[in-house]
Amino acid sequence: MYTQSITRNRRTAFVLAIDFSGSMNERIRFDRRTTTKAEAVATVANRLLFELTERARRSDGIRDYYDIALVGYAGGGTLPLLGERGFHSIAEVAARGAEPPAAKAEYRLPDGSAALLDEVAVPRWVEPHAEGETPMYEALLEVRDLVAEWTSRPENAASFPPVVFNITDGEASDCDDAELREVCSRIRSLRTDDGNVLLINIHIASGTEEKALLFPTADEAAYGNRYASLLYDCSSQMPAAFDAAIRELRGGTPPYRGMSYNASVQELVAVLNIGSISVKTE
Repeated sequence: MYTQSITRNRRTAFVLAIDFSGSMNERIRFDRRTTTKAEAVATVANRLLFELTERARRSDGIRDYYDIALVGYAGGGTLPLLGERGFHSIAEVAARGAEPPAAKAEYRLPDGSAALLDEVAVPRWVEPHAEGETPMYEALLEVRDLVAEWTSRPENAASFPPVVFNITDGEASDCDDAELREVCSRIRSLRTDDGNVLLINIHIASGTEEKALLFPTADEAAYGNRYASLLYDCSSQMPAAFDAAIRELRGGTPPYRGMSYNASVQELVAVLNIGSISVKTE
């Protein structure tokens, strides 16, 4: 389980669900400057998409190793962040990016083995947005439908299962705890022959003094915070294939749960990197 390498005939999928509610206007420090959470998360999402395009780049062009879906949620519902709802091949994603001036960004070689820091032009696919409440339940219902359709395709039956990242700075405004657990369980129950869908919930810091939880172990499940415990229940147990990278990040003894609570933006980057780079691409 969770051993299938990624090829053009055995692609995988990544889904980013991003909270763009009004609280994302809160100002934080990121990249040695003060910015909003919405701007920081958009920047991190764009860097991840850029990294995935570079990992898929070969001498003959960008190979369709990944399908990508982005779902924003804010105000009264969900936002299609790539222009159209649904999955897009990584080659389609690469063609859609708007080129900005060159800026420093960390990215990895195509095999995901080495980090580089260089002056690169990171395209902008995701623009910052902050408005209204947090319709997370509606967004996760949309994610469930997208992933259910993807996993039902015969050509994806043997693929590494999709990885879903849900990035938020607060609680859902359109459901209770039981409903959130239920929709997350339905997402995690979807599968390919190589394993169940991985759901990684990432709560970014909201200015509290509480310590961050990153990929908590079973011993840390009783953290003492109701929302942290809820996210723990809603998230996937990480497969053994991810253990070495997670142990290097935070130590501890597996199994680890695919979540973070009160994470900084830098810790958000680390969680996204582990959740995406640990998937082996040939």
